[in-house]
Amino acid sequence: MTVLGNKIKDAKEIQSSIKRIAYQVYESNLDEKSIVIVGIGKRGGYLSTLLGAAIENICTLERSYVTLSIDKKNPLNRIESDVPLDQLKNQSIVIVDDVLNTGSTLIYAVAYFLQIPVKRIKTAVMVNRNHKKFPIKADFKGISLSTSINEHISVILEGEETGIYLS
Repeated sequence: MTVLGNKIKDAKEIQSSIKRIAYQVYESNLDEKSIVIVGIGKRGGYLSTLLGAAIENICTLERSYVTLSIDKKNPLNRIESDVPLDQLKNQSIVIVDDVLNTGSTLIYAVAYFLQIPVKRIKTAVMVNRNHKKFPIKADFKGISLSTSINEHISVILEGEETGIYLS
C-alpha cells in the first residue's frame, strides 16, 4: 500500500457526503424536471456520476451528464465540452470538481456556460481548500479544509485506497 498522507475521509464518509450533496442539489432544483451535471476532467467526471447516482436514489429528477475539459494550468487555452453548448440552453447546471483550490477552474467553467442563457448554475466540490483567488464559491461541498498552500489534497474515489488524503 502506498503512503498517501493522513486520511481525512474514508469511503463511507465520502459516500455520506455525496448523498448529502445530492439532497442539497435536489432541494435547490425542486421546481425543475431535469438538471445537467457537469464533471470537470476525469476526477470531476467520475464524481459527477456518483452524484447523479445518489440523486437517482432520492428523486425522479432527470439527469444528463457533460464532461468539461479544461487546461488547468492555462484555462484560457482550451475549454471543451463533450456536448454542444446549444443543447444546454435554459438548463439548470451543476458543475462538479474534486478539489476547489484557487477557484480558477470553477470560474472559467462557469464563464464557459455563461455564453448561453441558463436557468441557474451551482457548483459542487468534494474538498474546499479555502485558497480562493477568484470570487467563486462552492455551493455544495463535502468538506472544507483550511490547509497551507504547501500541503496537497488527494481525492481517490475508486479502489481499496478510496479516501481524501492530506500530505
